[in-house]
Amino acid sequence: MDSQSNIQPITPYLTVRGAADAIALYQKAFGAKENTRMPAKDGKRLMHAALTINGGTIMLSDEFPEFCGDEGTLAPSPEKPAAVAVSITYGTPAEVDATFHRAVEAGCKATTQPQDMFFGMRFATVNDPFGHRWMLAAPLPQR
Repeated sequence: MDSQSNIQPITPYLTVRGAADAIALYQKAFGAKENTRMPAKDGKRLMHAALTINGGTIMLSDEFPEFCGDEGTLAPSPEKPAAVAVSITYGTPAEVDATFHRAVEAGCKATTQPQDMFFGMRFATVNDPFGHRWMLAAPLPQR
């Protein structure tokens, strides 16, 4: 699969410490499929990777503090998480529950247990060990 052919108009790009480990966790937790992996020249970090999760694309890389001037490209951490979240929308509430439990088993921290919300969605959140928050949602059946 060409990693550029299924990119949606807005694509999250995550910076992590340990991109290869993050990919492995995202495969277990969210069923991610790896499309692209570009190692950095140091042979230790990943310069770029693209994954498909639930039909959407996310991209990620290791942090590179030596780039981007004084600010660098720094990753969040569990102690100082990212200010934004990645949201995954599923077709059914059962998919939210299954993904939530798989993510917790894979090493994510449960932050909002799956529940039916007033805004008509089954909703849950987890934080991954790399400092990123994931929101899981699916529309509730119409009554």
